[in-house]
Amino acid sequence: MKNIFLTIIGSTILLSGYAQIDRSVRPGPGFAPHIELGEAKTFVLDNGLKVFVVENRKVPSITFSMVFDYDPVFEGPAAGMVDMTGQLLRTATANRTKKQIDEEIDFIGASLNASATDIYASGLSRYAPALTELLADIIINARFEKEHFDRIKTQTLSGLAASKNNPTAIASRVNNVLLYGERHPYGVNVTEKSLENITIDMCSKFFETFYKPNITYMAIVGDIKFDEAKKLVEKHFGYWKAGEIPSMSYPAPKPPLGTRVAIVDRPNAVQSTINVSFPAELKPGSEDAIAARVMNSILGGSTSRLFNNLREKHGFTYGAYSRLTSDKLIGSFVASTDVRNIATDSAVREILYEIKRIRQEIVPADELRLYKNEINGNFALSLENPQTVANFSLNIARYKLPADYYNTYLQRLAAINEKHINGAANTYLFPDNANILIVGKASEVSETMKEFASDGRIHYYDEDGKEYDPANRLKAAPQGITAKHVTQKYIQAIGGEKKLSKTKDITINAVTSMQGMTITYDTYRKAPNKIKVEIGSGGTVFSKKVFDGTNGMVFSQMGNQPLNGDMLEEMRIQAILNPELDYQKHGIKQELLGIEMVDGKEAYKMNITLPHGKTITNYYNAESGLLIRSITESGNTDFSDYRDVNGLKFPFAIKQAMGSQTIDLKVISVKINSKLKDNLFSMPATHQ
Repeated sequence: MKNIFLTIIGSTILLSGYAQIDRSVRPGPGFAPHIELGEAKTFVLDNGLKVFVVENRKVPSITFSMVFDYDPVFEGPAAGMVDMTGQLLRTATANRTKKQIDEEIDFIGASLNASATDIYASGLSRYAPALTELLADIIINARFEKEHFDRIKTQTLSGLAASKNNPTAIASRVNNVLLYGERHPYGVNVTEKSLENITIDMCSKFFETFYKPNITYMAIVGDIKFDEAKKLVEKHFGYWKAGEIPSMSYPAPKPPLGTRVAIVDRPNAVQSTINVSFPAELKPGSEDAIAARVMNSILGGSTSRLFNNLREKHGFTYGAYSRLTSDKLIGSFVASTDVRNIATDSAVREILYEIKRIRQEIVPADELRLYKNEINGNFALSLENPQTVANFSLNIARYKLPADYYNTYLQRLAAINEKHINGAANTYLFPDNANILIVGKASEVSETMKEFASDGRIHYYDEDGKEYDPANRLKAAPQGITAKHVTQKYIQAIGGEKKLSKTKDITINAVTSMQGMTITYDTYRKAPNKIKVEIGSGGTVFSKKVFDGTNGMVFSQMGNQPLNGDMLEEMRIQAILNPELDYQKHGIKQELLGIEMVDGKEAYKMNITLPHGKTITNYYNAESGLLIRSITESGNTDFSDYRDVNGLKFPFAIKQAMGSQTIDLKVISVKINSKLKDNLFSMPATHQ
């Protein structure tokens, strides 16, 4: 055996006769491996159903995933119909009711979820026969019942109402219209009107037309032999009849001719949600798809250039990201962030700067290596999941990719160089032909955003993505009508100044349902300025907020927190009983903005500015004078179903939209002048 002599000189190690290693130099990347993925065995039924089986004996479980590969459908005035059809799939079959389906799934400890484009089921492998039969019954013998159709429509309406108070959801809806246009299936948004247009017969017809085995892919992964899986599928899916599926085609959306600036006005927003976007003709598995992925990771990945610029360098935001998606019709690029109103134009300028920079400058080798390593690692981790192998097989079949597309993925990733990144950036990024969408307070950001608009103007959109002229949306109030007139009409509508002045205390008990639980909202108010709001269920108090006329405190299961600053000032104003009787006395300012349509009816729009500067936007029905909507930076509150209680009118239906959640409050009782005691509003630690 040859001797090895080791000598250390500084940081250099010499191994005589073998190799020389310089530890001051970072090692170069090794050779990218050719991956031998686990085998996905496949077969095709006579009806065209394509099945992929991945055997995995490590865990005694099994999963089924099915993809219905029909072309995207333009829904037009019935937007939402396709998704509702998917939700109906699991509700009933010709052989089972929804209750029976739920009971059978629970009995075998399985899960089964359906959507418009796929179904996923999982459970213990010993129940594979029962799960396969149930899955087949749901997709082949689906039965749509009005009871479930009505329930799903109601849930969809509730979710839609919540989304219209969520800036991120609003941005997504409006951005779809900007990216694809209203005549493209990706640019159609679900609205209250479109949901009204959907019938159960439409869903049934769509199901009968598009859910066929000859455009369906099935992946089976788990503790099951290939031959056993094949027998089960042949037995339960073999009688599923194939059919001709309508083929759809649409013109490819193009980026705008110049930079288009769009705003969704949120009058009380304190920050702007920003999207910079354009369509991208990036197809799954295209020649430069990997380079495009690496390029976007550098630009807008987890700790990318956008993140470092907008957060670390300028402190505009908590995070800034971008996504570049591929699609068989049309892909898209979207850069997004949330910033303070005052930083809106600056943030947009930096986003455009980074997009232009990655197009114009060659990415440094070290930076490129960092993101390639990240993608390499994520790819390797994904291979630990057997479902990944099945998904790869499905993608190869659906998108007609080379058979070794994923086996050679890391080799092609390793081959990506700086020129590939620059080429992808110039192919898919269009900073001078972008949609710049701001969901925020138009009065504070519109003027500064004009500099980015190629046409020199701002395009205004509502939450559904409908463009409007703000000059026509808000019309002037009739001659002589002032904020004071509107307030007086409201006072008269709810009972009159005399009746309100005699009100010494009010108790309102309301309830709502949340995740199957009945939640109580009890509000106690006493003149001149005491209030307590208590939230609980079944006698258990979850939280309580109290103001005794001077001090305020929040009591919760996490502990007690005194209120101070703006929070205390806000509570002080909220505690005033009937403040509209004398706004001036309480330092509250009013501004009548004009008349706007709310739910199809004219309403006076008025800003109420509190002493500490916060603004509430109220809408009063022009005919009745009643308050029907209130908007704060926290969300929207709608009031309806006004009823008379001892000569005063109160809304018995209150809908609060906060973030992604909508709470429907139903008032159970209202008590006036019930002689509430002062100690009800006391705040010692023992009084909880």
